[in-house]
Amino acid sequence: MKSAVEQVISDPRYLKNIEYGKPRPGHPEGKVRYHIAELEEKLHSMKAMGISEEQYWKLKFLIHVHDTFKAEAVPNSMITHPDSHASLARNFASEFTDDVDLLNMIQYHDVNFALWKQFRATGSYDAQRFSDLLEAIIDWELFLMFLILDGSTSGKDPAKTGWFINEVGKYKKTFVDESWLLRV
Repeated sequence: MKSAVEQVISDPRYLKNIEYGKPRPGHPEGKVRYHIAELEEKLHSMKAMGISEEQYWKLKFLIHVHDTFKAEAVPNSMITHPDSHASLARNFASEFTDDVDLLNMIQYHDVNFALWKQFRATGSYDAQRFSDLLEAIIDWELFLMFLILDGSTSGKDPAKTGWFINEVGKYKKTFVDESWLLRV
């Protein structure tokens, strides 16, 4: 996976797209490059918590790919739309890995936020969408680690991620729990 990360960060499309972005709600840092830098800092904290080398490189891959195609995406498109930032990032990532689970993590990395918004607005969320996500992801420890990294950056409320971790905990047993939010 280290080699895949090295290839991603030297790709001209990546280098161009990480310059995209202006400060906005949820991303006060603006450019994608600054979001990546903040995530990398948090990844170093997580590494000190004892994650494996394999987890470290997979998380680094996710960090560098997940939001890199916002510049080319159709704004406000559904994450499964072929021109959403998630779909474009997944397609890009598939050039560097055939790990379907990692590709699914890239595709669905914002579903937790969408479900939380539904829950906050109505007191419930799309149970089928949640069930589909539970089936799409295999390595829930890694996915939750990534969501903790991504959901703990400036401008984001970690309580949203905590809510999602607790929902997942009702169906999946993981060693990653809400306490991880306090340690990153």
